[in-house]
Order: sequence, then structure tokens, then C-alpha cells
Amino acid sequence: MVYKMDKMLLHTCCAPCSTATIERLSTDYKITVLYYNPNIYPKDEYLKRKEEQLKYIQILKSKNVDIDYLDCDYDDDKFFSACNGLESEPEGGKRCSVCFALRLDFTAKKAKELGYDIFATSLTVSPHKNAQVINAIGQDLEKKYNVKYLVSDFKKKDGYKRSIVLSKENNIYRQNYCGCKFSIWW
Repeated sequence: MVYKMDKMLLHTCCAPCSTATIERLSTDYKITVLYYNPNIYPKDEYLKRKEEQLKYIQILKSKNVDIDYLDCDYDDDKFFSACNGLESEPEGGKRCSVCFALRLDFTAKKAKELGYDIFATSLTVSPHKNAQVINAIGQDLEKKYNVKYLVSDFKKKDGYKRSIVLSKENNIYRQNYCGCKFSIWW
């Protein structure tokens, strides 16, 4: 009997965070990476991070990892509109929750639209991100779109440390700020 792997739409915030996340998930799921990050500023940084994500996917494919990629257009107006009035919020505050919700809503909607079994995000691998907040958003979206969400905290079991190792091994650019204009000076 052939086992059918569930199809997962995995939102990735960047290649470094995706490394350990994909490593953990690829044995159990047929993954499509969704690169949707309208929060990243400036556009040159967005493009650099996108190129690194594509580079890492090619590395995985060269190692016979069955993985796909779904690209999205850069649209920072969506982020600025969603976060209007929250510019002064501290890092990790309400602005970040709105940003998580924006990206996860898009992912859940796309997962439903394209017939994925489950969706997830690499955001929880970062020690700077609150997995409880992210998972609560994901669970709400699971109900809204009727598509399963994978509750996770990928930083556990040294997931973040593993992402550093894998980034170095694969010569992946590691940025020094989360991504939005307001986190540059954090």
C-alpha cells in the first residue's frame, strides 16, 4: 500500500527560518513553500530574501527533497494599511500580531482555494516570535476557512539553533531584523 502524504502549504518568512522547519516537516508532508511577506522593507530586502528562499529550495531539490514553491507579488501597501496607527507599537506587540494575521490569513485562504490538506508557518522557529499568538491566529483561521492548521513551536528541540547551522552549511543570508520598516531599529 502506498502512503499518501498530506499536502501542506507552508508560509515561510525567510530562508533561514524555513531550513529547520522544512527539515522537520518534509518527512511527513508534501510541502509547497508560500513566500508571502508584504511586511518586508525595503523592496530590495524583500527581493534578497526571496532569492535566498528560492536558492534554498533549489538546494533541497538537488538533494531529492520533493518540494514546490508558490510565489506572491510584493505589496507592502497591504502591510502598511493593515498596520496603520500601530507604527509606534513595540516589537512583539499589536503590530506584529496584525502582521502575523495578515500573512496567515492569506496562507489559509490560498490553502483552501488550492485544495491543500493543511497549512503552517515557519514564523514559530524564531525566538523573537510568540508561538502562542501565532498558533491562536492559525487556529482561528482553521475555523474560518475550514482547512487544518498545524500548531507548532519550531524553536523547541533546538529548532532555532538548527536553523543557524543549516543556514551556515548552505550559505544562506541571515538578515539582522525581522523585516518591517519599524523593526529595522529594534
